[in-house]
This record gives sequence, C-alpha cells and structure tokens, in this order.
Amino acid sequence: MTEVTDNPFLSEEITPAYSAEWEARRRVATAIRQLTEILVSSTPTIPELHAIAARLEDNATEFAALPRLYGRMAFAEQGCHGRIGQIGHETNPVAGIANPVAPPLRTWIADGVAHGRATLGWTYEGPPTSVHGGFVAALFDQFMGEAQAMGGQPGMTGTLEIRYHRRTPLNTELRLRGWVERVEGRKTWVRAEMHAGDTLTASCNGVFIQPHGGISGMHKHLL
Repeated sequence: MTEVTDNPFLSEEITPAYSAEWEARRRVATAIRQLTEILVSSTPTIPELHAIAARLEDNATEFAALPRLYGRMAFAEQGCHGRIGQIGHETNPVAGIANPVAPPLRTWIADGVAHGRATLGWTYEGPPTSVHGGFVAALFDQFMGEAQAMGGQPGMTGTLEIRYHRRTPLNTELRLRGWVERVEGRKTWVRAEMHAGDTLTASCNGVFIQPHGGISGMHKHLL
C-alpha cells in the first residue's frame, strides 16, 4: 500500500493512489473519460454508433451486477478504502482522478498561495471552442474550497461571485491562483483568478462558512 499524505493538495504532482484498488479505479475512469471525449468529437455511421452502444450497454450491465457502495461515507465505513479525505480526493466530481466526470483539476498550496491547473476538452464545450461557464464556476468552487483551508477554519461554500472576463478556451491548460483575503468569525473570504496563458479569463470572490463544530465534527456526525 502506498504511503499517502493526509493532505493531497500540498504537492503539484498527482498524489499516488491510496491502494491498488484506487489505482485500478483511476484506470477505469481514464478509459471512460476518453470514451466521452471521443463520443462528442467523432462521427461514426449510425450503424457503427448502435454497435458501439450495444457493447457499452453489455459492459454497463455486467458492471452494475458487481457489489456497490453508495457515497463516500459508505466507502469510509468499510474501513478498507482509505480515510474520508483520501476517498474524496479520488471521487470528487471536479478533482477526483478516479471520477470520469472530473477533468480533473489539480490543486496545490505553496507559500500561502493556492495554485491549480486543468485542461478541459470537447466534453466541456459551451460556446464554440470555449469551456461552458458552469464548469468554470465548478472549477472555482472546488479550487477555492481548497484554498480557503489556508485560513485555518475550513468550511462550506456560502457564496461565489464570478466575473467572466474573456472566453475560457478548450484544450488549453488553465492556471488558477487563489488566496485568503480575510477571516471573520466562521467566515473566510477568498479571491481567485483563472488564466489561459497570459489571458485572464475569469475571476471569483467567494465566502466560505465553517459549520458549527467544524468540518471534522460534521464528518463525525455523519459517520
């Protein structure tokens, strides 16, 4: 089993999988992510599409017959899949390497500043050749949710105020930078920017609110 830090967001490099199970899950997610990208950008004939669909439907039926766990808490309760934070790192819908919905977004913190990068392909197209604005918002929500922990009292998203300065291009590495502006009571104010090359495409102000008892207390209550 690979040694994994409790905080996978301290390094720019991808954190090794917690176990061989998650390494295999990452492989499956990568394949599904690739299939999705191919689907929205390819032009097979109609018979070819039906043949592909039939094979995938068979795979889905076989996969669905295997044992299942619903939600991170269920995985954590079994005790063999890792801690709740490690499970979330794998299954998060924006940053989870083992979740095929995620681009994924990579986030790390260095010298009191949060950094992130992601490349979104044709799967995420909104305006022509541009990232859908809802996914820009999702990137900010996840990224700033990691950045706000630098304030010392991690919480949940209260508000996000996003300004779209320019279109955010597809198939281009997006760089994010964020920092904590201030902390008052249970609220943490965070500011972040998104760049494609030298171009500022979007910026965001966010307020994150620590639950009563803190995030860890909330997790214990749910468990």
